[in-house]
Amino acid sequence: MTARRLPTGGRIDRSRRISVQFDGRSFPAHPGDTLASALLAGGQQFLGRSFKYHRPRGLVAAGVEETNALVHLRDGDRHEPNAQATMVEVFDGLTSTPQNAWPSLQFDIGAVTGLMSRFFGAGFYYKTFIGPFSGTAFWMFCEGFIRKAAGMGRATTLPDPDHYEKINGFCDVLIVGAGPAGIAAALAAGRKGDNVILVEQDRAIGGSLLSEPAGAPSDAWLAQAHVELNDLPNVRVLTRTTAFGAYDSEVFGLAERVQDHVLAPEEGRPRQRYWVVRTKRAVLATGAIERPMVFAGNDVPGVMLTSAVRSYLNRYAVLAGERIVVATNNDSVYTAAMELANSGAKVTVCDMRREIPAQLSKSVKNAGIDLRLGHAVLKAVGRKCVKSAHVVPVTPEGKATGNGVRIACDLVAVSGGWAPTLHLWSQRFGKPQYVTEFDAFLPPTEKGAFTCVGSLVGSPSLRDSLSQGHKAGGSTGKEPALFGQSDFWGRNLLPVAVITRSDGSTPGKAFVDFQHDVKLADIDQAHLEGYVSVEHLKRYTTSGMAADQGKTSNLNALARMAELRGLTIPSVGTTTFRPPYTPVTIGAMVGHEHGLNFRPTRLSTIHGWHEENGAEMIDAGAWLRPWYYPAMGEDINDAYIREAAHVREHVGIVDVSTLGKIAMQGPDAAEFLNRVYVNGFKTLPIGRLRYGIMLREDGFVFDDGATARLGDNDYFMTTTTANAAKVLARAEHLLQTAWHDLKVHVTSVTDQWAAIAIAGPKSRSVLSTLTGAELGNKTLPNNHFTHVTIAEVACRLHRMSFSGELAYELYVPAKRGRAIWEALIAVGASYQLKPYGLEAMGALRIEKGHIAGSEIEGRTTLKDLGLEGFASSKKPFVGSVLRKRPALEDPMRPSLVGLEIAGDSGARAGSLLFALNAPTKGHGEGWVSAVTYSPVLKKNIALALLSRGPERFGETIQVVDFVGNQTLQAKVVSHHFFDPEGHRQNG
Repeated sequence: MTARRLPTGGRIDRSRRISVQFDGRSFPAHPGDTLASALLAGGQQFLGRSFKYHRPRGLVAAGVEETNALVHLRDGDRHEPNAQATMVEVFDGLTSTPQNAWPSLQFDIGAVTGLMSRFFGAGFYYKTFIGPFSGTAFWMFCEGFIRKAAGMGRATTLPDPDHYEKINGFCDVLIVGAGPAGIAAALAAGRKGDNVILVEQDRAIGGSLLSEPAGAPSDAWLAQAHVELNDLPNVRVLTRTTAFGAYDSEVFGLAERVQDHVLAPEEGRPRQRYWVVRTKRAVLATGAIERPMVFAGNDVPGVMLTSAVRSYLNRYAVLAGERIVVATNNDSVYTAAMELANSGAKVTVCDMRREIPAQLSKSVKNAGIDLRLGHAVLKAVGRKCVKSAHVVPVTPEGKATGNGVRIACDLVAVSGGWAPTLHLWSQRFGKPQYVTEFDAFLPPTEKGAFTCVGSLVGSPSLRDSLSQGHKAGGSTGKEPALFGQSDFWGRNLLPVAVITRSDGSTPGKAFVDFQHDVKLADIDQAHLEGYVSVEHLKRYTTSGMAADQGKTSNLNALARMAELRGLTIPSVGTTTFRPPYTPVTIGAMVGHEHGLNFRPTRLSTIHGWHEENGAEMIDAGAWLRPWYYPAMGEDINDAYIREAAHVREHVGIVDVSTLGKIAMQGPDAAEFLNRVYVNGFKTLPIGRLRYGIMLREDGFVFDDGATARLGDNDYFMTTTTANAAKVLARAEHLLQTAWHDLKVHVTSVTDQWAAIAIAGPKSRSVLSTLTGAELGNKTLPNNHFTHVTIAEVACRLHRMSFSGELAYELYVPAKRGRAIWEALIAVGASYQLKPYGLEAMGALRIEKGHIAGSEIEGRTTLKDLGLEGFASSKKPFVGSVLRKRPALEDPMRPSLVGLEIAGDSGARAGSLLFALNAPTKGHGEGWVSAVTYSPVLKKNIALALLSRGPERFGETIQVVDFVGNQTLQAKVVSHHFFDPEGHRQNG
């Protein structure tokens, strides 16, 4: 291919010159160029290597249908793989490199696979690595090598420095495609007063009109339309935006490349924007994609779609070759052929048809073009570039009937018909209808809220496309009147795109899917092996499964399978179209929702005080909580041990606002609680609270917490921090499905209440001094609550303990949480009250033997946790049946115990447990769930689940951490390390 930039013409800005790099070489370019057009103008015909055989590949197309020219863009943290060179706008500083080639593009060791291609046909993974062998050992050995070879690019592992946005859009009319029909629809709808969004994946509106010669009659209309669209306040034009998905209820997904066309985004601007658009109706003006022809060597650099050759000529002023063979089965190539000839190229047209319209024939001859009717290209000859084309006479079925001739050429332009771009329509409505006249699948003009116009529905002329668009937009204003060339592809089309010898073979590899290296022989092999369903064919050969989603390959693959089966194409059917239409970056989908913004960080209303007083914070689910409050020079171990000891000796307060809080109200609230908790709640008196445990339907423990009865039909439930949302969702699910007859409302009130736990032997004194209330055992026994006033704020005081100490929980309106906390700090100073964090709270609960999230982790039962006594035998409850399954009653199941760790080193949570003299292999007899140093016992302790745990009190076992390479010994004891009788909490 001897491509060159023409001295005039094109839609590029010749007043500016910029430089781009590819594979270490610099190429001149102009604003308006794509990377593909700049490389083509610079004579770079060899752009990449194919996926499987590493064959040399060059440009095929000029737009989003490009399958070969995938490159790496930029360097460092903005490195981007698999960019289509045809869709990359040039800019100063643009660097690109080829991919899928090592050590270089020119010399690729991977090309050796092409020599062994007969062994790498469809399904070779299964046949080679699994089929002949028993077991999977050989496959597992080979898998690592295969995975290293797989893929079409390498993504960076560096953090992305750019940001992305998500936005919701609403409109009356969404128009996808800003070609002639789409522009006409937008103008009519805009004049009518509709709120319009016009979406175009290109950087400029115009569609096929941009491939007309600069200065063509259509340019004036296009410029006028552009001005009017900009002046209409109710019309939004989104260029560089792809509509990638159509969903139920007229919802569309759009990806806008806001700043992809510059080296780095401007300050404050996103690189890309993800749109979710809801529209009342949609107009699809998505056009059609030219189909390649299938013949030997059709993947050699220099074999291109004719529409692409014309785009490079007229839009970018690049003549893609000097000696050109055009191969076709339809009329659409003739305008391009004459324009190429007028630009100085020597053109030969090989048309498989025996006859063409007389006017076309006359125009071709007048342009000095060599016209060969009834001929086709049997083989493109060359390796890294086309050197000649083997042209043969063919039958209407595409079979050679003679030896033919070899025509020296540097470009083969092909057109095997056109495939309407119906992906969005099919995503929404499923299978389209096959139209024999056009040898293509077409959507209906109208269906639901969708209207399809232009080439998408096989419009035969530019004037018809404009008329369809005008009508779809509402027929407001004057209908555009433009006349294009009379070269409609659907007129007298010969529905054959595969060229073979007379015996049906090809004199070399003929490719159907360029990106996945799927050959014609692979389709034939799938047929022989029974993979004749189109979905099986797709998966067995991987045709249509690459990044291009089969835009240029699907119809040719279906046509070949139909031929082999002796059926028509509609009988064979088509594959399912799924979003996205083109790849969407992860960054656009994620938007701001990554890192700390992945989900909202929840803060209690007391958070500011914790930070001001030196608390080290820790993530606890969605919350940020105080971990510990270090004194001068303390690390976490020193701090939490000091805090826990202080609570045991004096008094401490901890912020527990993160507990889930759910208001349950209604005449059937007691019945509902009685069903979800294993223990009884119907008899709970007003003014009392009760600890409760929930199971999943399968009998495993789900959550625990306390519920207070505030009134006859009013309950206040607390849950663990981690399971707050899950418990609420489950309650709503049960009430809406299984128990929809119960009259109960459940509402999350977690954010409405701040909660403060006060624990320690002096806690009653602090609260009595602050509230003036009598809080003795007679007036406020354990598991009761009362109402108190602090700093003129009405609060509710629950008496209950998580630490094993005399303790209370104070529930305060959230906005006054900090004020009440500070009041407690002030009054408590004379009682030596100190705040304590999450780590000390964990140490206290482990000493007491209370369960928490590390024990309720989805694999434990009531019996495992020693809580079997809570389960009522007088009522059914969620999980009551399945918890009695034999496997869950097995006496060998791990159950909750305490461990006293020998030595000065503490155990690690997750360590496995083994008998003292047993080999330390496998999963052991249990695991450690929680660890701490006990300031009361002056030793390291742990909670664990151990097989036959209660039977093994006093036994010494091994505690093994395979990850940390640590083995310790521990004595098995009761998990109630501290005050098992409960004297302190009940005092």
